[in-house]
Amino acid sequence: MGGALIEADGLDMRYATGRLALNGASLSVAAGELLVVLGSNGCGKSTLLKCIAGLLRPTAGRVLVAGRDITSLSGRALSEGRMAMAMVFQQARLVGRRSVLANVVCGTLGRHRTFASAIGMLPRAEMPLAMACLEQVDLAGFAEQRAGTLSGGQAQRASIARALAQRPAALLADEPVASLDPEASEEVMRLLRRISAHGGLGVICVLHQPVLARRYADRIVGMRQGRVMFDDAPTAVTDDRMQALYQAVAA
Repeated sequence: MGGALIEADGLDMRYATGRLALNGASLSVAAGELLVVLGSNGCGKSTLLKCIAGLLRPTAGRVLVAGRDITSLSGRALSEGRMAMAMVFQQARLVGRRSVLANVVCGTLGRHRTFASAIGMLPRAEMPLAMACLEQVDLAGFAEQRAGTLSGGQAQRASIARALAQRPAALLADEPVASLDPEASEEVMRLLRRISAHGGLGVICVLHQPVLARRYADRIVGMRQGRVMFDDAPTAVTDDRMQALYQAVAA
């Protein structure tokens, strides 16, 4: 895994109920690379992403971000370590009554731990950056519009702009197109591809759609029952390998 921006090495995740959600799971992503993680419901792909993001602490194993082991961190150090990664979720989680621009500026608040930011005041100095992020996702013309008026695809693109405003080195997307129609899904995946290829970010994207994975990913990771079953180029992931990935869960 030399030269990786993010390395997840031998992650186990056992919940208090005793269920083993991850079992020795490992993957890596480099700057400028789009990695897609596939697998059926309950295979551990979202748990893996949350462990990488520092939202969950794995039972065993480690996560290195630019060579720094964030699984060994806590408190303020963990918060600072996580700033290198920005999350995008299935739902855009925008504040509907605020402008699209204001929502994007919220992505900068991790750099502004002040009383003003704590009571909801937005740093005006970050407005130009937020506008640049909206331009990246082709939403500059919607900056002053209330976020609640956006379509599903537009809202998800705005949430990606908010993530970019964090100035991350990596973007972690957990089923970002699950709630979108096919056209909007393609639009979001094209955007993630552009962000990785031209923006130089490492992108890890959890998906349910093998067709989209094959079309946009640099590499595809297949998961089953908490294990990584394959990690390969899209052209090497045959229909038989893909079918076995899902059939094995149901068997």
